[in-house]
Amino acid sequence: MPNGFDIPIPFMSQPFHIYFYGIMIMLGILSATFLVSVEAKWHGQNPEILWDMLIYIVIAGIVGARIWHILTPPPSMIAEGITTQYYLTHPLAMIDIRNGGLGIPGAVLGGVLAMWIYTRRKKLAFATWLDLVAPGLALAQAIGRWGNFFNQELYGAPTNLPWKLYIDPAHRLPGYESVAYYHPLFLYECLWNLANMAILLWVSHRFSDRLKTGDIFLGYLFIYPLGRFLLDFLRLDASRLAGINANQTLSAIVALVAAGLLIWRHRPSRTAKATNKEDVPS
Repeated sequence: MPNGFDIPIPFMSQPFHIYFYGIMIMLGILSATFLVSVEAKWHGQNPEILWDMLIYIVIAGIVGARIWHILTPPPSMIAEGITTQYYLTHPLAMIDIRNGGLGIPGAVLGGVLAMWIYTRRKKLAFATWLDLVAPGLALAQAIGRWGNFFNQELYGAPTNLPWKLYIDPAHRLPGYESVAYYHPLFLYECLWNLANMAILLWVSHRFSDRLKTGDIFLGYLFIYPLGRFLLDFLRLDASRLAGINANQTLSAIVALVAAGLLIWRHRPSRTAKATNKEDVPS
């Protein structure tokens, strides 16, 4: 399967290769930005602010995603000698993202940090913009996952289900050289992210009068990690730290914390309970 196409460049011996992975990432970013712009307008915010902060979010997100990958390379890369230590001693390899190597947890952390700095400097409501961006973030992830399809990566355990995914021999993991069909893990995560986006949009519109600022982003921090935690049971090449599945463990922690915060923020207050008792006739 081709992973991109070549563009001839005058006076260069080799054409410039455009990867479908990069195209899908950019399509995800642009689609998410348009969605968030519409949401910002609906919620009474200036959408031009988003376009102004976009470049900072994208750069910080890519840097964060790359750092996360460098710190948590998958076992298949470690087996080839591409470890964290290798990256630290090969600076050019650290910045070479054209062949993939981006981690979503790092992307989210980097983007959120950039948004916090931007909103703080511009005296904007940070939590409000987190809520607006959350559905777009889920959409960007859903579209970006198709880059994994073209790279023939992020596939799950072997399967014979009707929607099984064929993987070329060159892209099969060690120990699975004779296995041709796998779970399309990238597709599962794409569908989960689309569902996440739809739920967040529905909740933000349907229950806008009951929500507290920050609830939508907390919802994202519950729904996406929950799906990632469950899907990682099918992952063959999960990144590990000290023998533990790094992304799955982080997902479980984040989902539990987000759920706990949502429950705590919407717990019945003691004042309300006292008022209700007074209203009951003796």
